[in-house]
Amino acid sequence: MSKLLSRHHSPDGQGRTHSITPASAGWQHVGFEVYELAASQRIEFAASEDELCLVLVAGIATISTPHARYPRIGERMSPFERKKPWAVYVTRGDSCCVVAETPLELAVCRAPGKGSTQSRLIRPQDIGAEARGRGNNRRFVHNILPDTALADSLLVVEVFTEEGCTSSYPSHKHDTDNVPDETYLEETYYHRINPPQGFCFQRVYTDDRSLDESMAVYDKDVVMAPRGYHPVATLAGYDNYYLNVMAGPVRKWLFSWEADHQWINTESYAHTKSSQ
Repeated sequence: MSKLLSRHHSPDGQGRTHSITPASAGWQHVGFEVYELAASQRIEFAASEDELCLVLVAGIATISTPHARYPRIGERMSPFERKKPWAVYVTRGDSCCVVAETPLELAVCRAPGKGSTQSRLIRPQDIGAEARGRGNNRRFVHNILPDTALADSLLVVEVFTEEGCTSSYPSHKHDTDNVPDETYLEETYYHRINPPQGFCFQRVYTDDRSLDESMAVYDKDVVMAPRGYHPVATLAGYDNYYLNVMAGPVRKWLFSWEADHQWINTESYAHTKSSQ
């Protein structure tokens, strides 16, 4: 199995199904955990040097920080409802507590913090939504913590891709610290598949092919993209959701297209497909 793929496993004693750290991933910035909690189950996160973004992938919870309590937040019971999520940003140095009010699927996104902004609730109305692409390259995006929102390192977004479509495509990369053309950003993909017995494909590869991994990704698996391009392809009958976490030395999403496939963004692609 690829070292870039973390398979879903049954919840441990804390309800955790994934634990990806900079040390385990072999990089410096992104940490990512997933918890599947039963109703009334409680978890606490101690204050640390990281900032956190707690994303309620599915379910309702009460979340508390030292300065605020957010009771019974959350609305969707499945990410495939395509409602915007609720989330909580936790600044460096703040602890937090999560109590599941219903069965809860919670993503914990981590990156080095500076404490430059306060912990806060991120409501659905705070989250931008957009459609990207066209034809078989269409997808729908919720910008939970984009580079226009206050944070120190984290960038968080969720993407819905319908059956038979591609996403994170045309292939693009953000592995070079070359502002203003490109930023270095490590990235994780937390995948959900509907119906859950299906799978999708993800490839992570560089121009020189020194990294070239293709993976069959099942429901609740995580893919790590330390560098290179990282497109996703769905299969007939199965829709895909993924939660992206990115972080690097500069908090800006600047990327480069793979030259061979950039033409798919152009009007000539739409014209070619419509004339066939």
